[in-house]
Amino acid sequence: MEEKKFDIVNEVTGQAGDGLTPDLSDDSDIVLELKTDELERLKQENSEMQDKYMRLYAEFDNYRKRVQKEKDEIYKYGTESLVQSLLVLADNLDAALAHVKPGAADALAQGVDLTRKELRKILAANGVTEVETKGKPFDPAYHHAMAEVERDDLADKTVVEEFRKGYVFKDRLIRAALVSVSKKAAQPKTEQKHDIKHKEADNG
Repeated sequence: MEEKKFDIVNEVTGQAGDGLTPDLSDDSDIVLELKTDELERLKQENSEMQDKYMRLYAEFDNYRKRVQKEKDEIYKYGTESLVQSLLVLADNLDAALAHVKPGAADALAQGVDLTRKELRKILAANGVTEVETKGKPFDPAYHHAMAEVERDDLADKTVVEEFRKGYVFKDRLIRAALVSVSKKAAQPKTEQKHDIKHKEADNG
């Protein structure tokens, strides 16, 4: 009876050496291949996750920089609309003083002049500067030409007269200056013909 029980145990465990022991040698390559495929799959998933992470990080970093830039601009230029309103007031004060005769001892005119000077101080303290115009080379970035004036005593494209002041708020142009610009007078036809003949004589 004991011998029969021992045979049953051997049959289950494969220890009897009778060909019942599981032979996994044929399946070892399959197991290794499955592990390799699983490893490659995990590597691919990891690479995809890293790529998604880097793209999300880049998008978030760009968003953060954009928000910070907008925040800085709001802080820097937040009073621009108020400044532009004050420029209208400055124009009105300049126009009022333009009608005052030089040297006139008018208390009202003096009061307007003091008000204009105080306003200019306030604008300057808040980063507002006037665009330089008269006698300066014409700069389309800061000047808007309203007219051309023939002037032989000035270099071509020089600001002759200022019709309205221009202003820069910190490092941003908020209003271009309205000006007239010089141009060389056209040569009379007789002089043009003489110049042409003179050049032909030099070449001949």
